Amino acid sequence: MKTNKILIVDDEKNIRMTITQSLADMDVETDTAVNGEEALAKLKDTEFGLVLLDLRMPGMDGMQVLEELRKDRPDIRVVIITAHGTIESAVEAMKLGAVDFIQKPFTPKEIRSLVTKIIKRETLSEEKNKDYESCLELAKRSVADRHFESAAEHVRRAISIDSSRAEAFNFLGALYELQGDKVEAQKNYRAALSLDPTYKPAQHNLSRSAHVNPDADEKKILFDKDTKK
Repeated sequence: MKTNKILIVDDEKNIRMTITQSLADMDVETDTAVNGEEALAKLKDTEFGLVLLDLRMPGMDGMQVLEELRKDRPDIRVVIITAHGTIESAVEAMKLGAVDFIQKPFTPKEIRSLVTKIIKRETLSEEKNKDYESCLELAKRSVADRHFESAAEHVRRAISIDSSRAEAFNFLGALYELQGDKVEAQKNYRAALSLDPTYKPAQHNLSRSAHVNPDADEKKILFDKDTKK
């Protein structure tokens, strides 16, 4: 699969232009769609490897596009773009293999960095890449392929390499939650917070999964690093 052929799906013209311009100096081809219907039509005609997909659009929304896309093209990588998405939407998107999220507003540097990471992720070798970061990237690739058990194995390997970092425990909690095991999910969210009480993804995941604070801001990535402290 060639992830360097990218479809940008967003009803906001300025977002489509920003992403297109941000990726202009990279070795990628881009095309755009203004809504879900146009996106699906283009996906039938062209072999895209990566879709940057707005979650909230008039008419067919991002989740509906993702569901239709998975019927015929389960191999395509998908980044969910959202300014409104909730954690519940993120869980549903992950079940369909959307492992990467980016929240509006984002900078050109952020979108370039994310696309670069996804492209590199596809070339990772399980035999050669055994460091902490690579294990997490391999886990994300497994989630994208909806191989959740394999993803959990990669995350556990990351924890065995470095058990002092919160991200892997939070990731493992998210994987347990995807499989309906809230008890183990919450154990891992708490483990992440014991390592870093300021780690916001785990804070939000634990709060939501325990129904402690349903009104909390849920515009957070389910397991990604939270760089905005």
